[in-house]
Amino acid sequence: MFRYVDAMPTLDLAMPTALFLAVLVALFLSKRVENKLTETVEQKEFKTRDILLLVGFILIMVSVIAYTSIVNPGGIFENAILLFFMGSYTTLLFTFSYIFSNTTKPRVQLVSAGFGVAAIIGGVISLLGPLGDAFTIYRAIAFFVLAGFCFGVVIFEQKKPPTGKGRWYVAAQPPALFLLLFIFFNVIYGGATQVWNPVLLDIFGFTFAILIIMYLSSLFTWKTVGLFAVLLTFMDIFLVFSGPMVTAAETFTGLGLPVLVYLPNIPIVLTEAGKIAFRGLGLGDFFFAGILAVQTFNKFGKKTAVISVVAMALSFGIWEAFLPEITTYFNIGGFPATVCIITGWIPIVVYMWLTTRNKTTPPPPSTTTSATEIVNEPNLSN
Repeated sequence: MFRYVDAMPTLDLAMPTALFLAVLVALFLSKRVENKLTETVEQKEFKTRDILLLVGFILIMVSVIAYTSIVNPGGIFENAILLFFMGSYTTLLFTFSYIFSNTTKPRVQLVSAGFGVAAIIGGVISLLGPLGDAFTIYRAIAFFVLAGFCFGVVIFEQKKPPTGKGRWYVAAQPPALFLLLFIFFNVIYGGATQVWNPVLLDIFGFTFAILIIMYLSSLFTWKTVGLFAVLLTFMDIFLVFSGPMVTAAETFTGLGLPVLVYLPNIPIVLTEAGKIAFRGLGLGDFFFAGILAVQTFNKFGKKTAVISVVAMALSFGIWEAFLPEITTYFNIGGFPATVCIITGWIPIVVYMWLTTRNKTTPPPPSTTTSATEIVNEPNLSN
């Protein structure tokens, strides 16, 4: 779902560009790591029944989240949602990190040193005055402990003989850093300076969007992605216009979960309150555009896939320019971004289908000799 915050009717370049870059990065990365990811998901593919169950599950979850947010805001169910998504994000980061942890010793040491430096920076800024709160000491200690662990891995790898296996102690570093940042700068943070939203929220939002596209795109086929695109678009339209999707998005935003990406409108636009206007796009919409691009690559090749990504970004940007008037006219708090995306993808796919359906591969040249050729051959035995 696309959502704008105090936005004025104007062209925006930031979000369409972000959509284009995120999907393009995920597209090419997914093709490069396709073999490793296929081994991880055991070469399974979604069937028609799985697509129906997936869309039905999304419909039920969004409706339940919206209902409980209205009936019992801030209740135990929201805490359960927080724990569920935190567990999912942590597992996703660990899985990807573990898959690619079987690499050379210098790379492992370089990555671990990088996370160690990031943890030291987190510990140092935790001690700064504007970021100080009741958890300052605990926050700094936690980050310094993580830094010590990361640099300990660097030393350990120097002495450890190569085994050719995945390294759990390397895979644990990204989710550990994510958990510390989320907990100490969002969940239990009381400092005067905002740290998590929108900078860290956007960084992890883009990261998870790319990882989800890479991880799940291999489960779709050309047939199932078409069914999924149609069903998800109609479901998105229904949930946005009936209200649950907007309510669910507000709930996730209130929890600080990286399920939406917020970017300032570019060119910069000020609201009536004098603040910079921001626009938001859900990770589900990045994923939607990503699987369409990946399956287009598999069906028609790289050139068509890139063209489809450009078309989806342009279509999204055109819709986005008029969304304030559209949402005001329909009196809704958001707009189904799947509509903005699929209206750019469909023309490219239809054109390619029409231009390639009548093309047939010429039969290979025959290697057998016809009877006429045998009769007309000169008699070489004389």
